[in-house]
Amino acid sequence: MNSISVFCGSSPGKLPDYSKAAKELGRVIASENIRLVYGASNLGLMGIVAESVLNNGGTAIGVMPKIFKGKVNHPNLDELIIVDTMHQRKARMYELSDAFLALPGGLGTFEEILEMITWSQIGINSKPCGLLNISGYYDKLVTFLDYSVEQRFVKREHRDKIIIDDDINRIFHDFKNYEALKVNKWLDRK
Repeated sequence: MNSISVFCGSSPGKLPDYSKAAKELGRVIASENIRLVYGASNLGLMGIVAESVLNNGGTAIGVMPKIFKGKVNHPNLDELIIVDTMHQRKARMYELSDAFLALPGGLGTFEEILEMITWSQIGINSKPCGLLNISGYYDKLVTFLDYSVEQRFVKREHRDKIIIDDDINRIFHDFKNYEALKVNKWLDRK
C-alpha cells in the first residue's frame, strides 16, 4: 500500500476522540511511508489528518473541486489537484489511491466511502475500503449494513469485505492483507 484516500469531516466533531484519532492516523500514515490523498481542506478532521501527515514528514496530496479553491484548501500540501466537479474529485482520488478509509464525518464522507464500497461490490474497485470506528461513530451504520444483508439487498460476502475497526494499526494490517472479492453482485440472478 503506497497511498490511501481518507474521507472525513470538515468539522472536528463533538468528541475530542475524533481529533485525537485523526492526528494519530496522520502519524501512522507518515511513519508507514504511505502517501495521503484527501479532499485538500485545512478544516476539521481533514485538516488535522493532513497537518499530522506533514508534521511527521509524510506526503499529502489534496484533490479539490474548483468551487472550493482558495477558500479552504490547505496551504502546505505537497500537491493540490484542482478538478471541475465532485465526481471528478472521487475519480481522481480513486486513481491515486490503493485503499480508502473513512473517519467520522458527515454526508460527504458517507457518500464518498459508500461509493467506493459500491464500486467494490460491482467489480470496479478491487482496493480495500474501511471505516475507522472511533468511539462507536459508525455503529449504527454497521447495524444498518447487517440489516441490509438480512433483508437480501447486500450479500454477506460484500458486507464482510468492509474493514471496520477502532484501531488504526489493525485496519492497516487488514488493508495490507486484503484480497478482492470475486462474487457476483446480484443475489437472485441464476
